[in-house]
Amino acid sequence: MPVLRNIGYLATCKPEGKQEDLHEITHAALVWQQDKIVWVGKEEALPASYQKEPVVDAQGCMVIPGLIDCHTHLAFGGWRADEFALRARGVSYLEIARQGGGILKTVRQTRQASEEALLQRSKQFLQAMSRLGVTYAEAKSGYGLTVSDELKLLRVYQRINQVAAPLGVVATFLGAHVVPPEYQRDRTGYIRLLCEEMIPAIAEQKLAQFCDVFVEEGAFSAEEAFHILETGKRYGLQPKLHVDQLHDGGGAELAASVGAISADHLEYTSEQGIEALAKAGVVAVALPLASLYLRQQPMQARAFIEAGVPVAVATDFNPGSAPSYHLPLALTLACVMNGLTPAEALKGATCVAAQAIGKADKMGVLAPGKEANFVLVEAPDVNHWLYHFRPNAVKQTYIRGQVV
Repeated sequence: MPVLRNIGYLATCKPEGKQEDLHEITHAALVWQQDKIVWVGKEEALPASYQKEPVVDAQGCMVIPGLIDCHTHLAFGGWRADEFALRARGVSYLEIARQGGGILKTVRQTRQASEEALLQRSKQFLQAMSRLGVTYAEAKSGYGLTVSDELKLLRVYQRINQVAAPLGVVATFLGAHVVPPEYQRDRTGYIRLLCEEMIPAIAEQKLAQFCDVFVEEGAFSAEEAFHILETGKRYGLQPKLHVDQLHDGGGAELAASVGAISADHLEYTSEQGIEALAKAGVVAVALPLASLYLRQQPMQARAFIEAGVPVAVATDFNPGSAPSYHLPLALTLACVMNGLTPAEALKGATCVAAQAIGKADKMGVLAPGKEANFVLVEAPDVNHWLYHFRPNAVKQTYIRGQVV
């Protein structure tokens, strides 16, 4: 039963109170047994029963809950660096898509990739993410857009969890990412394929927990999304949504109406949309890396916080609009671009992110009974960590009680 001692600053990130309340402890100690935390508190108050247990020296580091990236598109084929150069010349995201780039380019590359190749690549990404303090992630499909290719992507996530390499993922079905080329003249036919073949097969094989839809010009309408998500709900898939990224399409209101666990992007959400999310208890997910790469208006997270909407922060890691899995960078950008404080950003990638993926009972908080996922950071406190950005300030990452 190891005891982590000599902790300079520990942020428990309990969900109680405001999002900026970290419920921190200075000069703390933490005890865990196998994969669960059993005690957290002041080192001077460490119970006698733990005094002779093996000691792990934190060397004065800050200790935080393991970070959770609650929005990624982890498994994909190829990259789209050429589009990065096009956007630098002023070509818009939508125009690149019209020219045959964008999501459909990745779809072509992903269909050509084998399941084994996608698995090995995803494991490499996860290993790099773990070194940055990420201990759990959400992972979407959406680059296959056929029954076989969507199942292929979701099997990759299933296999990742089977080998625990090195961190677990929760899978989201995003077959409604865009309409694939072979159905461009038959949108109704593709939506029928989603609802009558893909969703039932995924539910039968227990390959995903969530169903997501990209609601935007060039993707799916709110009406189409409602039908797809309601079908997913009948098969036990909880709704998530990509909404209001490029314009206000009433996506936040849609998320509230279908009981989504989270609504993500939200760069152009109206006051009415924010109020709807607050009333429905939907988590808002800020994705500042996507706003940065697309050079667009960032989500105004302060307005959501003030309305009582919990705000998570994630990377949106994908090969086009957010080709980075660096969650600590996203946290710094959430402060600079989205208007969150460092404390709010940290809770956005811990306890609030856990809420956004239905894992609040298991992780995101340093408290007895939670998974022993925690990170040692070479910084005196959260403010200094996110203010003084470095390639990686993480000294050690523990996942389920084991150092990575």
